Amino acid sequence: MGVDINPTVSRRRLGSELRRLRQAGGMTTQQVAQRLLISQPKISLLENGRRIIKPRDVRDLCLLYGVQDQRLVDDLMRLARDSGRQGWWNDYGDIAYGAYIGLEAEAAAIRTFEPLMVPGLLQTPAYARAIIAGTIPHASGDQAATRLQVRLRRQDRLTAPDNPLRLWAVLDEAALRRVVGSREVMREQLEHLNNLGDRPHITVQVLPHEVGAHPGVSGQFSLLEFSDAADGSVVYLERFTSDLYLEKRSDVRLYSDMYAHLQAKALSPDATRKFLAETVKAYAGTEFRAAH
Repeated sequence: MGVDINPTVSRRRLGSELRRLRQAGGMTTQQVAQRLLISQPKISLLENGRRIIKPRDVRDLCLLYGVQDQRLVDDLMRLARDSGRQGWWNDYGDIAYGAYIGLEAEAAAIRTFEPLMVPGLLQTPAYARAIIAGTIPHASGDQAATRLQVRLRRQDRLTAPDNPLRLWAVLDEAALRRVVGSREVMREQLEHLNNLGDRPHITVQVLPHEVGAHPGVSGQFSLLEFSDAADGSVVYLERFTSDLYLEKRSDVRLYSDMYAHLQAKALSPDATRKFLAETVKAYAGTEFRAAH
C-alpha cells in the first residue's frame, strides 16, 4: 500500500463523484436503491463517504448511470479499492474518532475553536495524559496509553518537512485558566503554545473573558480545508458519544463566518504571546489566581 493513500478521503472523493454521476443521470437515491435492490440509506452513506464500497458495486453504479468513459470507471474502482484499505491509525485498534483522523491527515489547513481545553494538535504529552485521564475516567491504562500515542502521532502533521498542516487555533481564556494536571503541567503547556505560535504555519489567539458572549459559546468546532477543491471543506463538531461532520456549503459558510467573528474578537497573535507569557509567570509564581 502506498503511504500517501488515505482511505477516509478516498471514500469522500468516491462518494462525491458517484453523487455527481447519479444527479447527472437524473436519478434519485430511491430509484437507484430500487434498481439495485439495496436500501436507500446505503446509497446515502456511500455518497457521503461513510461506508466502504466494493469495486464491483462501483462498476454496477456506473453501468446504471450510463457512464461510457472506461477510464473514469477504472479510476472510481481504484478509489473503491483504496477506500477499503487502512490508515496508520488503524494500527492502534478501534479508534473512536478514526474518521476525523483520516480527514485531519489529509487536510491542508484547519481552523479550530476550543472553549475548554488546548486543542489536541497543540498539547504537550503531560497535558494530553492529564486530559485523557480526566475526560475518560473509565478508560483502562492500555486504552489511555493508546489514545496518548495516537494524539502525539497526529501532531507529526505540524512538523512535516514538506507542506506542514496550516493551523489556526482560537482558545477561550477558560482553556488556559483551567488547571489540567498541575500548575507545572500548565506552565509547560503554555510555553509550548507560545513556541508553536512562532512558527509561520501556526497561529494562536486567545479569546479573553472580557469579550463576553461570542459565537463560540455553543461549543468546540473545527473547519478542515483540503488542497483539492473537489474535496470541499468539512465542519467537525466533537461530542462525547458521537461526532458530527457538516459538509453542506451553507453550513460551512455559517461556521466560517462564526470563526471570522471569533478571530476579530480575540487578542491578536502578538497580544496573545504576551498574554501567554504573563500567564506562564502566574503559574510559575508562589500564588496562582484563577482570574485577573
